[in-house]
Amino acid sequence: MLQDQEVKPQEKDNVESQEVNGKKIKDEDDEISLIDLFAVLLRFKWMIIGITTLAAIGVVIYCIISLKLPPEDSYMPNEYKVSANMLINDDSSSSGLSSSSSLSSAASLLGISLSGGSSSTSDLVIYLAASNPFLDSVAQEFDLYSKLEPDTKSPIANVRKSLTKQFETEFDSASGVLTISFTDIDPEYAVKVVDYSVDWISDKLTELGVDNNKITKENLEKNIDITWNEVIRITKEISSTSNSQIWSTASGQQTGIEQQKLSLELQAQKQVYTQLRTQLELLKVQMQSEAPKFQILERPTVPDIKSGPSRGKLCIIVTFAAFFISVFLAFLINAIENIKKDDEAMSKLRGKKSKGRK
Repeated sequence: MLQDQEVKPQEKDNVESQEVNGKKIKDEDDEISLIDLFAVLLRFKWMIIGITTLAAIGVVIYCIISLKLPPEDSYMPNEYKVSANMLINDDSSSSGLSSSSSLSSAASLLGISLSGGSSSTSDLVIYLAASNPFLDSVAQEFDLYSKLEPDTKSPIANVRKSLTKQFETEFDSASGVLTISFTDIDPEYAVKVVDYSVDWISDKLTELGVDNNKITKENLEKNIDITWNEVIRITKEISSTSNSQIWSTASGQQTGIEQQKLSLELQAQKQVYTQLRTQLELLKVQMQSEAPKFQILERPTVPDIKSGPSRGKLCIIVTFAAFFISVFLAFLINAIENIKKDDEAMSKLRGKKSKGRK
């Protein structure tokens, strides 16, 4: 009896150990080793190589055909990015509009609404480069509406949307340099668009009165030209009056009075001219000591290298994608075959199907 009692715990322990070992063995069977993975890859290696090779050849042919076709007919034409750099000075102490309210009110006169009441010149330039008046001006300048199909609905909205995708504006707050870029399949056309855009923004900033020094300088130069023309006119008139005095001595007294008037007027115009020239020179000195609100640093030039698309990168991505898809298919086919060989798994699947039918 004692021996039986001693054996029973041992048998119990053996059974538990078998069950545990059985679970361990089962778990080990369920685990997938690296050898099995490599075996699957070796088994389906020709399928993987074939799919990857066909995908690589296909994408290369696709890229070659896109290069051979004309840019306007190609489904993946070369694109060229043209840029212009401008220096923006946001220092509120410099000349120009000193407050956000004055800048916003000046912008509203042109039908432009500044969101958030921002008064910086950089924010204004960025807004102008994406505003509808600017996009419409570009479209009219280059007659973009005529390039649309006759039955196109909402041509203005379509052109604005297309230009918005092509334009890109970046501002570096550290250096104060703002870059306006335009991407198109025709590099020369892109240069013209960016050149026009820079001039349009510059004229609009002048119209808004952002840089008072520039406006004052233009007005002084204009007044100087007018005054100098007056000096020339009066000088010629005095000369003609003197010549007429030689031929007509009867009206010498009246002619002398006219000459005195013209001499006084000439002297006054010369004084005005001298004052205007002095103001202009002083303003130039002031402008040299102050940073301008807006200055064009670099005009656009025709690029020699395309900006996109990257056909080499496309070939690499497609090739790797085809490789991973083929590997996934290999493991999927192997898993399906293993399930078909497993009677227990098939019986479970048949049982589920039979229950579904019932």
